[in-house]
Amino acid sequence: MRSTFIRRAVAAASVVAVGATLAACSTGSDQSGASGGAGASADSFDTSKDYQVTVWSWEPTIQQDSDVVKAFTQKYPNVKLTVTNVGGAADTYTALSNALQAGSGLPDVSQIEYYALPQYAISSSLADLTPYGAGDLEGQYTTGTWNAVNQTTAKGDKGIYALPVDSGPMALFYNEEVFKEAGVDAPPTTWEEFYEAAKKIHALGDGHYITSDAGDAGFLTSMMWQLSPEAFSVNGQDVTVNFSDPNFAKWTDIWQKLIDEKLIDTNVSAWSDEWFKGLGDGSIASLATGAWMPANLLANAPEGSGKFRVAPMPSIDGQPANSENGGSSLAVMQESPNKAAAYEFAKFVSNGDGAKLRVQAGNFPSLQATLEDQAFQSSTGDYAAPDLLTYFGGQEYNKVLAEGASAVKSGWTYLPFEVAANSKFADTAGQAYAGSGTTLSEALGSWADAIVQYGNEQGYKVTKK
Repeated sequence: MRSTFIRRAVAAASVVAVGATLAACSTGSDQSGASGGAGASADSFDTSKDYQVTVWSWEPTIQQDSDVVKAFTQKYPNVKLTVTNVGGAADTYTALSNALQAGSGLPDVSQIEYYALPQYAISSSLADLTPYGAGDLEGQYTTGTWNAVNQTTAKGDKGIYALPVDSGPMALFYNEEVFKEAGVDAPPTTWEEFYEAAKKIHALGDGHYITSDAGDAGFLTSMMWQLSPEAFSVNGQDVTVNFSDPNFAKWTDIWQKLIDEKLIDTNVSAWSDEWFKGLGDGSIASLATGAWMPANLLANAPEGSGKFRVAPMPSIDGQPANSENGGSSLAVMQESPNKAAAYEFAKFVSNGDGAKLRVQAGNFPSLQATLEDQAFQSSTGDYAAPDLLTYFGGQEYNKVLAEGASAVKSGWTYLPFEVAANSKFADTAGQAYAGSGTTLSEALGSWADAIVQYGNEQGYKVTKK
């Protein structure tokens, strides 16, 4: 839930980590370890042996004093866990890359967002978890999260380089009161209907918008995932960038109309106090974002309580089609001397008792069994959330979000230097939102060119279609 917030705030700072990681990749050093590549043998976890496992995590439910860590330690008293919050996602990536360059100071386990995972997997910085039994977990996770942790190194080794710990299938969170006041009796099912609804909502007054978008790389790439899941193609060092899918072009044209006709707020930055105020008072009537959003609305836009509802994402043709936005994993570092114990902790958090504890604390699950659990969908029993049920007017909002997870399109791949690519978004694609006269289509072309140039400078073979 928090991972996407941090990404929005500090994406530009994360570019430092990318260069360091790619530099580690280019050294050609052979990092030894029990799980050095697909098919390698693995040491086994021994409950009679003492282990010391260090973990880097920024997420509140994976901290030294958290219920998750206490439960793991109680189950495995032979493992001494030391969990450190090094200051958020960007700080974690910078610290990881610095330690990789120095050759020392790495944790055994690190939290890594899905979009940043490829840059560490491709450099062989992460252990392949297949020899420890990770392959047996296939089918237990949502499509998007499982695809995200299956990666390929620059050497061509394919494996499972992390375990999912949460997910972010997208949905439309909307203020039903404002929609009805504007004459929008049902949430839009297509992007064209979204545009028509935007006109009606803006007719309530100049300060009313259906949504806001000041230029967000994370949102834009999520829309690519929904509409053009093969926008980025990665095969080892060969990378293809293709923004020409007709469905994505149709969405781009609609979004351009929303910008040109000032039907969306392009001035308010997401996660700012002004943004949350707009969501609370209804002047920003909806947002399309990840399933981790409910707790953020409850905490930061309390005035919207009872007014908000959740609907599936609009699509081009009205048929179910979705993507992920946000979410993170736990990866075991290749240099860890305690891979078996480190994997045991990652599995506990991702697939064991720790996973349930995290969902009870407000995280959105990546496990299919939890998503299908009636108690989870209705926010009752072990997953009771009365305040959130009130916020969404009694709607079984988790049921809608779970259905959205099942509609996530397969085939999406993040760039192996996604962090750097996102940092170039503001100066290229972002210009379409800044009143520069540049269209979104033209600006996306500039972003593609910047991605190609950067990737080729880093030693990849990047082409644009």
